[in-house]
Amino acid sequence: MEKNSIPRKTSFREFLKRFPNDATCLEHMMTVRYGHRHTCGKCGVMDATFHRLENRKAYECAHCGNHVYPCAGTIFEKSRTPLTLWFFAIFLFTTTRHGVSGMELHRQLGVTRKTGYRMGQQIRELMTKADVKKFLSGHVELDEAYIGGRRAGKPGRGASGKTILMGLKERGGYIRAEVIPNAGTDALADVVRRNVKRGSIISTDEWKGYNLLKYRGFQHATVNHSEKQYAVTDDLGNRVHVNGVENFWKLFKSSVRSTHIHLSERHMQKYVNEFTFRQNYREMGNAMFDVLIAAV
Repeated sequence: MEKNSIPRKTSFREFLKRFPNDATCLEHMMTVRYGHRHTCGKCGVMDATFHRLENRKAYECAHCGNHVYPCAGTIFEKSRTPLTLWFFAIFLFTTTRHGVSGMELHRQLGVTRKTGYRMGQQIRELMTKADVKKFLSGHVELDEAYIGGRRAGKPGRGASGKTILMGLKERGGYIRAEVIPNAGTDALADVVRRNVKRGSIISTDEWKGYNLLKYRGFQHATVNHSEKQYAVTDDLGNRVHVNGVENFWKLFKSSVRSTHIHLSERHMQKYVNEFTFRQNYREMGNAMFDVLIAAV
C-alpha cells in the first residue's frame, strides 16, 4: 500500500451485515481470542473443538466439557449492554474523523448518558492499550499545545489555567502525545528520553526549554517562529520544521471544539491517546476496528 493511500473504511451497511446480532459478535470474540479449535486449558487435548452453549456467552470443549468465556477479562465482561452496541460504539470511534462524545453514544445507541460516557472512556483506554509501543527515531518533531479555551491574560506558553500537552512526531512514522506539568527543561527532556531513541534528529521551535537536548544524546535543530521562520535547511542538509506535529495539534483542537464541550485535565491523556491511535492506524482503514477488538 502506498504511504498516502488510505483505504476506504467500512460503511454502516457493511458493518450491520458483518455483525447483525450478539451471536455473531460473540463468535468473532471467540475467533479472535481463542479460535474454535485450540488446546483445552483443562484436559490438555490439542486442537480441541469448542461449541457454543445455548443461553450462555460461553463455548464448551467437546472432550471434557470445559467452558470458555470469550468476554471474560475484557471491557464486555460485566457489562449488561449488548455486544452489538459495544461493537457499534467501537465502529463509530474507528470511522469518525473527530471522535465521539459520550452524549453522541447516548443518542446513537439509545443508552443512558452515564453508560454512553463510561463506554467512551473504556474505548479510549482500549485505544491506549492497542497503540504502538516503540521508540521514535530518525527525524522527530516536538511541539507543545495548550488546551483550555480562550482566556483573558497572556497567550501562548504564558497562559494560565490550561492543560499542557507535548507532541512528538516521527517523520513518516508514528506520533505520541503526553500531558506534562509544565514546559520547563526537565519536563520536556523527560518525555523525550522515554520516547525518542538517542542519536535521533530533533526539530523544535526556539523555546529555551529544548536547549539542553543536544547535550543529552540528540541532534537538535530549531526554527525561529518569532522571526516568521517556519522551515529551514541546516548545515547537514536536514529540513528543519515542526509542521507535522503542528498539523496534528490543529486537528486535535478542531476536533475538541466540534465534538466535546469541555475536556478536564484529569482525563485529557485518554482523549489525546484516542487521537494519536487514530493517526497512527489511519492507513489500516477497516483493520483499525479489528486492532481494537483484538486488544480487548
